[in-house]
Amino acid sequence: MRTMQVPIEWLPERGHAEQLILLLHGQGQTGAEMAPLAQALRATFPQAAVLAPDAPHADGSAIGRRWFAAHHPAGNLPAADDVAQALASLQRWVQAQQKRLGVGAAATALGGLGHGAMLALALALQHDGIAGRVLAFAGAFAAPPQAAPRHTTLHLFHGEADEVMPVEGARKALRQLAELQGDATLDTAAGVGHALHPALVDCALQRLQTHIPLRTWQAALGAAQPLHI
Repeated sequence: MRTMQVPIEWLPERGHAEQLILLLHGQGQTGAEMAPLAQALRATFPQAAVLAPDAPHADGSAIGRRWFAAHHPAGNLPAADDVAQALASLQRWVQAQQKRLGVGAAATALGGLGHGAMLALALALQHDGIAGRVLAFAGAFAAPPQAAPRHTTLHLFHGEADEVMPVEGARKALRQLAELQGDATLDTAAGVGHALHPALVDCALQRLQTHIPLRTWQAALGAAQPLHI
C-alpha cells in the first residue's frame, strides 16, 4: 500500500508480539479514531501488536482519509475495480507487517469499521487465511461471496439503528456464509448506529476470547474419528 501514516502502533512492553491486530478506520476518518477499540484490545491482549493506519487517499477534508481511490459515500458499495486495487495494496501491507513483527497469519486479526470493515471482509474472502479472524463493525460485503473462507473466522458487529449500512445487510451476510458453510458470527446492539460503540467492542473481546473456530472443531473431530481396519 502506498506510504501511509500509522498514528497507532502499540507494541508489547516486553518481549515479542504474540498476536498482530490491524485496524482499518471508516470513511473520512483516520487511524487515530480506532483508539477506543485499540485500547480495549491492548488491555485484553497485552502481548499483541496493535496498528491502526491512515488510509492512503485523501477524502476531501483537512484530515479525513479513504481506502478507495474514487469517492464513495459511506453507505455505498464501491466499484469492483476500486475494491481490487485497494485489496492488492492492503494485502501487501498486511503481509509486510506480519513479516516485520514476526507474527504469522493465524495469529493476525484484521478489524475495520464501515468501509474499513468492508475491505477487511473482502481481503479475507480473496486471500483465505491471511488472518485468523476478521472483526467487521458496521460493514458489508462489497460483492456477494462465492465461497466462504476456510482458515479465517468472520465476526460481524452491527448497530440495530445503523442508518448508513442497515443491519439487515449483516444478517444477509451471515445467512450467505452459513449457506457456504463458513465460520461466522453476528452480534447486534439495540439503539446503536454506525459507530464503534462500547457494547459492540465488548462483544468483539468476548468473541476473541471464547469463540472456538470451526476449523479447530473440525480438526479435533477428525482426530477423534475411530480407525477402521
